[in-house]
Amino acid sequence: MSDFHALKISSVDALTPNAVALTFEIPDSLKATFAFTAGQYITLKHKVNGQEVRRAYSISSAPSSGEITVGIKKVPNGTFSVYANETIKSGDVIEVKPPEGRFVFKKDSASKNIAAFAAGSGITPIMSIAQTILESNPVNTFVLVFGNQSLQETMYLKAIEVLQEKYTNRFFVQHVCSRAQEENALFGRIETSTVNFIIKNKFKETNFDAFYLCGPEEMINTVSDTLKNNGVVEDKILFELFTSTKTEDTLAEDLEGKTKVEVTVDDETFSFSMDKKTLVLDAVLKEDIEAPYSCQGGVCSSCIARITEGKAEMVKNQILTDGEVAEGLVLTCQAHPLTPTLKVDYDDV
Repeated sequence: MSDFHALKISSVDALTPNAVALTFEIPDSLKATFAFTAGQYITLKHKVNGQEVRRAYSISSAPSSGEITVGIKKVPNGTFSVYANETIKSGDVIEVKPPEGRFVFKKDSASKNIAAFAAGSGITPIMSIAQTILESNPVNTFVLVFGNQSLQETMYLKAIEVLQEKYTNRFFVQHVCSRAQEENALFGRIETSTVNFIIKNKFKETNFDAFYLCGPEEMINTVSDTLKNNGVVEDKILFELFTSTKTEDTLAEDLEGKTKVEVTVDDETFSFSMDKKTLVLDAVLKEDIEAPYSCQGGVCSSCIARITEGKAEMVKNQILTDGEVAEGLVLTCQAHPLTPTLKVDYDDV
């Protein structure tokens, strides 16, 4: 898809010794295009060392701010994260895709008690969600459990402290540090005992309307399982993975033959033949078709499409609901074709 826009970076701010916040300048002509809901992400496209890279980053600023800011933590041996932390400067221009994503908070008139469990850079969408919840209703409350190695390595620590001062009786933070003993912080990682401490002890009188979980897959699974064991219904647990364990593609081993594929993108239709052992998105990109994608690891939702004819099966799926899969939606970066013909529509999602 050709819906990337060249945006200038208005500021680069250090969050920790290993993380920066990039704020983009949005021209008036693109204000509507880049309007977003708290919790959504943007995809950045840029050439690093001569190679095009795409990365999805959650928006940390609140919609009410009129700005789009993302936080980027340096990953050891990372490509774009290292580039962002060491090279990008104010005034640079990067191609940016408009906001998308399903890990969101939509405002309504009802009062809300919300809790969030985040680890590391998983705080970025939570910052936007927390600010929006607190400002949208004068009785809303927000509890944040935030895991990091130390307070020095805690992204948005100053912004969190500002929110605590502004919403003293409605915004509550429990830091958890795995490599440093910090004042008023639990020592260790976010685990079963941490969740139980929050919902059965510290905030046992609070009836939470929803739980937002963001971070590594292991943390999300632990928190989600503990919440369910405490009687929290699944509909109240929303999550977004920032990293996912690698899944072996055993499905490809049993597939043989070719599939004739018809792909619709931006009202254009393309036809080609592909090996069933190949993932649909990989085959589409090999044909130089401008399909939407970002992580290529089944973590974001950029590559979702609808299967309108034929069948495809995903290696893993941690985003789409059973109902959405039944409707024909698929993560094309995880899908293998199973039938002799397959029609894929990226527009009908």
